[in-house]
Amino acid sequence: MKLEYIVGIVIILFAVQFFYGVAANPDSEFGGADGEAEGIIAQINPDYEPWFGGIGFEPPGGETESLLFALQAAFGAIIIGYIFGYYKGKGENN
Repeated sequence: MKLEYIVGIVIILFAVQFFYGVAANPDSEFGGADGEAEGIIAQINPDYEPWFGGIGFEPPGGETESLLFALQAAFGAIIIGYIFGYYKGKGENN
């Protein structure tokens, strides 16, 4: 029971921090780390050429990109949840 309270408090703290950040900067955009890294690399070495240009797939819109990211996160959460559940169940049967 104590673990549930701790997890709940941590989730609430993260949610409050997230919504406070959004409320403090209403016109901000959530940029990815790739764009930030590209800008820093251009500042350090303007003549840098990437070794690899990607797979050539460009999602048709921002919504599709968000959907693919959400599916990736959900798939990872399912795998992690399965592993934790498997080992939790394995420990109780011994």
